[in-house]
Amino acid sequence: MGITKSEIFTEEQNKLASIAKVLGHPARIAIIQHLIKVNACICGDLVEEIGLAQPTISQHLKELKNIGIIKGNIEGTSICYCIDTANWQAYQKQFASFFDTLPKVKNTKCC
Repeated sequence: MGITKSEIFTEEQNKLASIAKVLGHPARIAIIQHLIKVNACICGDLVEEIGLAQPTISQHLKELKNIGIIKGNIEGTSICYCIDTANWQAYQKQFASFFDTLPKVKNTKCC
């Protein structure tokens, strides 16, 4: 989607699309799942767990952090990452609202 075309969509549509785009990479899903499992970790732990190079993991962390799904705290020379629970819950509500827009109808014939 071109930068000039995003203005024809609602703020909510643009936000959902941005979140979906970030979540559209399996490495980012793996990072999120690992952070949920262990609560918090540093980049080196993710490199070991996921098996990608450190610069690649760092780039994925940057994307997740930019959208607000994760946050990081400096601990010495490392950054400890965790899920940003407030944003996570807000995104969960946005996607639930989006997916709940389809009426619950039985036996619909389509195509």
